[in-house]
Amino acid sequence: MVIAVIGAGSIGRRHAANLESLGEKVALIGWRGFERAAFEARGDIEAVVIATATPIRLELIEMCAARGWPFYAEKPLAWRVAQAEAIHAAGTPVAKRSMVGFMMRYHPAVRDLAARDLGQIYGFAFEIGHDVRQWRENWSFAGSYAAEPEGGGVLLDLCHEIDMAMALFPDCGLRSCDAVGHGAFPGVDFAARLSLASGSAVGGVAMDYISPVSVRRAALRGRDEIIDLDFLVPEMRIADAAGTQVRRYDFDRNDMFMDMMRDFLALVRGLAGSGNPLIPRFDRMRDASLMIARAWEARRFSGVVDMDMG
Repeated sequence: MVIAVIGAGSIGRRHAANLESLGEKVALIGWRGFERAAFEARGDIEAVVIATATPIRLELIEMCAARGWPFYAEKPLAWRVAQAEAIHAAGTPVAKRSMVGFMMRYHPAVRDLAARDLGQIYGFAFEIGHDVRQWRENWSFAGSYAAEPEGGGVLLDLCHEIDMAMALFPDCGLRSCDAVGHGAFPGVDFAARLSLASGSAVGGVAMDYISPVSVRRAALRGRDEIIDLDFLVPEMRIADAAGTQVRRYDFDRNDMFMDMMRDFLALVRGLAGSGNPLIPRFDRMRDASLMIARAWEARRFSGVVDMDMG
């Protein structure tokens, strides 16, 4: 049997290589060459990895659900609430055996946070930012999905931080979403800041395409301790009345992708997985999907960045 990976961009190729390294037989299929009728006629598909552009989610999830194929869909699933609702409804038949690609739930520091008592936290903040022009070699923002007014922008592109907030504070509600745009790309957010509140804490998520120095960090403030996490080191600093302790993490970024794929394969085959309590199983991800979509729809553009995009 074959694990099909639909979408042959960088993330699709990564998933295909990881699956092969786990001993799986893989069919890597570019979206431009995808023929649904021929694909559905195959008799060797065990599961599907959806690594296409964000707008191409619903039709593939509908196909997988109709055929009983578990799926792993890259994030984000949608940018509008109606889309997110339709996608989660469509995936219901295979929801408990499927996943959404929020790999930061497998970061060891995030898992450490989830294991702590967060009931005493009253404030939290997640931030990610870097200069989008330095994204990757031969990268052109203007010619990318990120520059599209429908389905583009930093809020969707870097939505892992929103998902982390939801994973750790699942009763979060959205209060507002403010954004900074760019005159050459109407409707595209170059910076976004969400204001959130849970039953016992207030916080926010900030994302940007602008920062000249890459940042990715989290801060939690509690009654008993304060926690500062730098994902780029990576290290976590925990301070309380007794002093400060520092935890450093030695791991490779691809370890998160590999651990996710192991858990996905376990779901597909009805086996015990890693036991990660934050596993982004599809049937548990509706609230995160809706939070991302609601924030995107709620954006209030209050500024324009002066940034030469070349």
